[in-house]
Amino acid sequence: MKTREAPARPSFLGRNAMLFVGLFLVGGMTLAALLAPVLAPFDPTSLDVMNALSGPSAGHPLGTDALGRDILSRMLFGARVSLWVGFVSVGLAVSIGLVLGLASGYFGGITDEIVMRGVDIMLCFPSFFLILAVIAFLEPSLVTIMAVIGLTSWMGIARLVRAETLSLRERDFVSAARLAGAGAGRIIFGHILPNAVAPVLVSATLGVAGAILTESALSFLGLGVQPPSPSWGNMLMEGKDVLEIAPWQSLFPGLAILFTVLGYNLLGEALRDWLDPRLSR
Repeated sequence: MKTREAPARPSFLGRNAMLFVGLFLVGGMTLAALLAPVLAPFDPTSLDVMNALSGPSAGHPLGTDALGRDILSRMLFGARVSLWVGFVSVGLAVSIGLVLGLASGYFGGITDEIVMRGVDIMLCFPSFFLILAVIAFLEPSLVTIMAVIGLTSWMGIARLVRAETLSLRERDFVSAARLAGAGAGRIIFGHILPNAVAPVLVSATLGVAGAILTESALSFLGLGVQPPSPSWGNMLMEGKDVLEIAPWQSLFPGLAILFTVLGYNLLGEALRDWLDPRLSR
């Protein structure tokens, strides 16, 4: 009698394809941004009207825009803007969400009520329109964009951390720490936070993609990074007027946004599968 063979386990590459692709896209874009001064063939703000709207060539691999500026150079320096906005704004949102979520979940009572009602109020407003309303009263700048995105993106992280804290505060190791005389600060930051950081890491990775999209949308509307400083969003805005005769001016920044956001989403999904044993297959 033949015995049934156990199904073959997926290969390491197959189980981690999303992680590899995400790391490749994110790592490549980050490296290009860091090395922008070395890799860029031209100054991103230098004008060359004699070569305006010239297509991809040996001298300008991705072509030029309506003012003769090199698209490749502007994309490389624009990557710096997008990634900087993503990292700083998400870092700010994570910091706020962690503090409020930990306090809400651990102390409960009136603290929990105040934090959660604040979260509910913030969630009543569509985040992008809230950002537009705030920026309409402030001078558009890179610092303003990072601050506004961070200050309007902490609610999901706060709710996530609160839920983790409510579960962790009833665990035996937390009870043992209380019996040993540990204070609230030591319990929160020494015992609860290290065990609640995994889902926050996933949320932060996905949040970088959202922040990059938000910055690009604001710059496209003229409320983000202001010309002549390059960003992928304002490059799309400048390219829409010449889309029929110079499609490369919008095509390449659009692809950069697509692959960067895709990379962070794939990386976030891979981290979620890796850090949550319930999702392992």
